[in-house]
Amino acid sequence: MIGLIQRVKEAAVSTIDQKQACSIGKGIVLFLAIEKEDREKNGDLLVEKVLKCRIFADETGKMNRSLLDINGELLVIPEFTLAGEIAKGNRPSFDRAAPAEVGKKLFDYFTMQLENRYKAVKKGYFGANMAVYLINDGPVTFWIKT
Repeated sequence: MIGLIQRVKEAAVSTIDQKQACSIGKGIVLFLAIEKEDREKNGDLLVEKVLKCRIFADETGKMNRSLLDINGELLVIPEFTLAGEIAKGNRPSFDRAAPAEVGKKLFDYFTMQLENRYKAVKKGYFGANMAVYLINDGPVTFWIKT
């Protein structure tokens, strides 16, 4: 699994037709890609990393606090394009991305594991065209691969 996490002041996601939307305040936006070789264990590892990653400032200004420490919110956005590669030519290849049915199953598993551990979790819409709005705090962005 590939996770791109961003520390945010606020964020929101909606489907392009604006029928569904959710938003968070201070916390993390996690863009998540599922690759062909991923299994549930990859999701379990990523859950731990995301919840415990110390990217929020302590009283001295050092990145020393986790999402759990600050009681922040988490917005998970499925984004298969993170598994894309543009090594040859100019058109991205998505050969490493899991097929949609496998990706959906692991996305649901992953978000369920998060929700079992942490209640301030919201999620985007698997397979939908979405509009994502966020205010990156820092900016602070990290790439995690499990």
